[in-house]
Amino acid sequence: MFDTLAAQIGAVFVVLVCGFAFLKGDDTERIGGGAYILGWFASLLVQNDVGVYRDQIGLIILDILMLGVLAGLAWKSRRVWPVWAAGFQLLSVMSHVVALIDVRPPAMAFITVLNMSSYSVLISLAVGTFWAWQERKIAQLE
Repeated sequence: MFDTLAAQIGAVFVVLVCGFAFLKGDDTERIGGGAYILGWFASLLVQNDVGVYRDQIGLIILDILMLGVLAGLAWKSRRVWPVWAAGFQLLSVMSHVVALIDVRPPAMAFITVLNMSSYSVLISLAVGTFWAWQERKIAQLE
């Protein structure tokens, strides 16, 4: 879970971005941040560190649920960041699909795509939160 420095830095990044979304974001950013952090905690509980391709159905379901949340936010929101975040999340879901249909990409390629798409979703959330905060600041609502 948090046994490597990279995992600890990633955890700090997740907490900082989601905290920023809760503190400075609008409802769209708060929902996105809340869904992301809940999915992150749930993934820590259901992941299987033994096999990269085996017994990861819990992670697949969590990624599909997150894609649904982000697609719903993209559909109902006037913001642009949920569209980008949903696209990056779709990369993660498609990586699982590739592994499920027994293509068996190299393990490092599979893990790299999952990590990079997760960080891209977080960066989209952070940028969206920043712009929502700046819009409120310009409108002098804050």
